[in-house]
Amino acid sequence: MSDIIIELTERVRNDYKALPKPVQEKFKKQIRFLAENSRHPSLHIHRIRGSSGYWEFYIDDAYRCVFRREGNTYYLIAAGPHKLIDEFARK
Repeated sequence: MSDIIIELTERVRNDYKALPKPVQEKFKKQIRFLAENSRHPSLHIHRIRGSSGYWEFYIDDAYRCVFRREGNTYYLIAAGPHKLIDEFARK
């Protein structure tokens, strides 16, 4: 059993609702992978270049999720097209 805790911010909840239905399904799958094994290869987790503490994982080739991590808790902050990363690269 995993000791990972996933917290969804209000923004990521709203972003999720705006995603196309097929991407919503992929996002839910990726969150399950994150909860079970944060090193799952399909997540491609890495720090956002130029940021201080923001990370991303792949939802699919075109969509990303931005998060912060504190210990074993992952705070999912935003989800959307890859260009979303630019917003967090300067923070």
